[in-house]
Amino acid sequence: MKISLALFINLSLSLSLSLSLLVCLSAGSQAQFPITQNVTVVEGSTANMTCRVDYNDNTSLQWSNPAQQTLFFGDKKALRDNRIELVRASWKELTISINDVTLSDEGQYTCSLFTMPVKTSKAFLTVLGVPAKPEITGLSRPAQEGEDVTLTCTTSGSKPAADIRWFRNDKEVQGQKEINATGRSFTVRSTIHLKVDRTDDGAAYTCVVEHIALGSLPHQVTEVLEVHYPPQVQIVRSVIVPQEGQYFKLECVSKGNPLPEPVFWTKDGGELPDVERMIVEGRDLIITTLNKTDNGTYRCEASNHLGTNRDEFTLYVYDPNALTQPGPDHALIGGVVAVVVFITLCFIIVLGRYLARHKGTYLTNEAKGAEDAPDADTAIINAEGNHAHAEEKKEYFI
Repeated sequence: MKISLALFINLSLSLSLSLSLLVCLSAGSQAQFPITQNVTVVEGSTANMTCRVDYNDNTSLQWSNPAQQTLFFGDKKALRDNRIELVRASWKELTISINDVTLSDEGQYTCSLFTMPVKTSKAFLTVLGVPAKPEITGLSRPAQEGEDVTLTCTTSGSKPAADIRWFRNDKEVQGQKEINATGRSFTVRSTIHLKVDRTDDGAAYTCVVEHIALGSLPHQVTEVLEVHYPPQVQIVRSVIVPQEGQYFKLECVSKGNPLPEPVFWTKDGGELPDVERMIVEGRDLIITTLNKTDNGTYRCEASNHLGTNRDEFTLYVYDPNALTQPGPDHALIGGVVAVVVFITLCFIIVLGRYLARHKGTYLTNEAKGAEDAPDADTAIINAEGNHAHAEEKKEYFI
């Protein structure tokens, strides 16, 4: 019994040790596996590639590039590329950096753990191509009113392809976009077509390039459109009712591109008659003291290389004494007219009622004597006569 008990205890201890060893080996095998993460960087920046293991029994880690060239084996550099540097090397981690990343660095990188068999983990390096600053073409010279103008905004080097938006001042306008692949990056163009008029003169057209690599700071460029157009002229007077002895000014408001300089003033188709009182200052015609001889038609004319335009103003100088005389009392006149209208309406109503009554009596008498009468008047007389004869006959029979 003693031998059997001792044998049983030894067998139990051996089984427990075996099970513990299997659990440890199993746990170590599962933990001894490289772990990596995908990386996205902007072209020209630095990419850090990290490989980790939770458990390592002094087995080396290795990083390889998409061409399967070894970059680092442990802390030993294998590829002669000054851009690639060691950041950290231990039994549990191998981190390297790639400086000044280019689009050609993009691809799948491999971290290897040299166990039996070798275990690997993949990490994809994505490189964002930064779009170049845009350029607007199509504004080689000032445009003329009514001309067709095409503006094109171009940016290159983006990956993925950039987005282009157009703005006229602060309002967005739609353009036609074209994307072309150039190697690993893209060239993007956007075009807008305009039929310009004078309202486009001085308008700012802005091309905005948006891309994930630019974040919240997009590239943009602005061009101000210059449009040439013929003059537009309008005369503005300084006084509504010009009076003798007053100071009076006519302003010639002229718009055009190029700006028409100078403007020309005439009176009644000829030169200004009194240059001492009629003074031209820039675009203004000033009459220092008005009198009746200033009556007439004044013309302002402006020109540029695209055409000529003019406006006219007819001046009539009023006598200030005549303007101050008391005018008719309009309220009194209105009251008199109202009374006359009321009396007239009353007369018409009374007359109408009288005629209606007379007509009724006339018809009644006509009906009474109409049997033997040749006309209406005779009928009425007969009616009245019959009435008298009836009275006489009555007395006779009595």
